[in-house]
Amino acid sequence: MSELARSQRWQRRKDARPAELLDAALAEFFEKGFAAARLEDIAARAGVSKGTVYLYFASKEEMFEALVQTIPKANVEQARVIAADGSVPAEDLVRRLLQFMGALMGDERMMKFPRLIISDGGRFPKLAETYKREVISRGVGIFSTVIERGIREGVFRDVDARKAAYAAIAPLLFSAIWRTTFERFDDEPFDTQGFVAQHIETFLRGIKRGADT
Repeated sequence: MSELARSQRWQRRKDARPAELLDAALAEFFEKGFAAARLEDIAARAGVSKGTVYLYFASKEEMFEALVQTIPKANVEQARVIAADGSVPAEDLVRRLLQFMGALMGDERMMKFPRLIISDGGRFPKLAETYKREVISRGVGIFSTVIERGIREGVFRDVDARKAAYAAIAPLLFSAIWRTTFERFDDEPFDTQGFVAQHIETFLRGIKRGADT
């Protein structure tokens, strides 16, 4: 292998390392809890030395912040793009947003966050604050905007858009908690796709004008 090829290969490896460290960190946080997870164990899982971790992240808290920025927040921004399409009726946007977010709950990495926050957020409030600020609050804001638009257009009933947004998102978080906590005790795997489809129909029927006639 030429010196140039070795240099390029090393650079690609270096560029990929933060993502590898974050994947290892999420696995450690989820399996052991944030308090018990150690940087040396994260490093070992990623196949590097503890010193390598410090080249990219100063602490576990910084790693968690980076995790939120690179995984759930990035998906929230995709949801924002979906919601911004003014050519799509509000009802269809709600359906698309819920389908998109429901599909994310099938992502092994995404569905670990809610349980991690619930289990460790009390002892480490910064974790909960970060997740609420970057993910929950942004998601609620996106849904609220679409619901408000539907109200203005006469498609949705005159509901409290923010409370309705919480009602839209909460079952998706429930599905993640169920899959990471209770599914192992079920006789068969949790039907996330079917659950999300039922939730969409129930939610839209609840807020659509004239849906109960």
